[in-house]
Amino acid sequence: MHLARRSAALVAVAAIALAVTDGAFAQQPNAPPAVGVIEVVKRPITETSEFLGRIEAVNRVSVVARVTAFLDKRLFNEGAEVKTGDPLYKLERGPFEADLAAKQAQVAQLQATLTNAKLTTDRQRTLLSGPAGQQSNYDAAVANQKSLEAQVEAAQAQVSLSKINLDYTDIRSPIDGRIGRTSVTEGNVVSPSSGVLTTIVSQDPMYVTFPVPVREALSLRERYATKGGYGAVVIHLKLPDGRTYGQTGHLNFASNTITQTTDTLLVRGEIPNPLLYPTSNTGGTVRELTDGEFVTVLLEGVQPVEVLAIPRSAVLSDQQGDYVLLVGAGNKVEQRRVKLGQSTSTIASIINGLSLGDKVIAEGLQRARPGQVVAPAPAGSEIQAIMKRAEQGGSVSTPAPNTSAPGAPGSNPAAAPATKTPDTGK
Repeated sequence: MHLARRSAALVAVAAIALAVTDGAFAQQPNAPPAVGVIEVVKRPITETSEFLGRIEAVNRVSVVARVTAFLDKRLFNEGAEVKTGDPLYKLERGPFEADLAAKQAQVAQLQATLTNAKLTTDRQRTLLSGPAGQQSNYDAAVANQKSLEAQVEAAQAQVSLSKINLDYTDIRSPIDGRIGRTSVTEGNVVSPSSGVLTTIVSQDPMYVTFPVPVREALSLRERYATKGGYGAVVIHLKLPDGRTYGQTGHLNFASNTITQTTDTLLVRGEIPNPLLYPTSNTGGTVRELTDGEFVTVLLEGVQPVEVLAIPRSAVLSDQQGDYVLLVGAGNKVEQRRVKLGQSTSTIASIINGLSLGDKVIAEGLQRARPGQVVAPAPAGSEIQAIMKRAEQGGSVSTPAPNTSAPGAPGSNPAAAPATKTPDTGK
């Protein structure tokens, strides 16, 4: 009997100890769910919009022959950089030199005839004062002199034209730039109808042109028009291999017409393209940007702006749009619709819907429901580190829109930020 009572007492003690142990590690069934919250903070950001564009030379010249002649010599290295006035081609000069000499001889002959006509006119003027003079003879002499003077001027104009044609046999570069390959070799006859002999494109600076969707163009205008317009942004480029170009540029032109087929506005900027190093003693050079190159254009605001920021993981989505869950009065969960600005994969910028100091649920979202009482606690170290980096500021960008750059072979659709829907499982 005594042994039975002792055994029952030991069982009771063990049960009590087990209950105490379970209570230390398990939440009571009726206790509010624990959630991790983070306060909304202000974050300085540099706003950046991303587009697809093409590099274009500021100056482009198609070199053609101005006269018909044999091509005697090519005087440049294909692919080299040339300066204004550098000789490119030499055409056969003999026929043009002979034509110039003939025209000059004709001028000399007419000038000799004009000299005699002037003497005749002076003689007839002298005779008018005596009985042998006749007015008709004098008038004829004056008319003949004037006719010869006109013929001399016409012959001199022909001499000038012959000199121009002779000068055209030396084809020189009209601009500084990089020259392409020649389409005609020595010994061929060239003429104005022969087509382009070669092409020269300027190298520094370069244009970058890119189409901006009208909706985005209106947003950019609203954002920067009162902050300096073109001067409120700078241009950065990403090269085709993913590298960031080391030079910055500026906007200088926006088209006055919307492209109806794509509903975009063509915008242009200018950016330096300095020489990196010469490739050889033949005149070849290396520069980062090449005419026609396909690049990614980043329009970056000069001055940073402050926006409200929360962890990107705290933003939820449904068919009505984006929203967050807050801890309000009495630790009750509230649903709040928000409008996102430019965001990253870790930080969401909030345009409206939240206020500074609001407590947003960042952890335990699957356990929180609107109107439910929760047990809030500061979010974990990972979320805290994300918000710490957010307070230090940075650059965020809007991906390139789904439009093709001028002449681009394809398009690059904008990557939408990842969103998630809370787990509604019970």
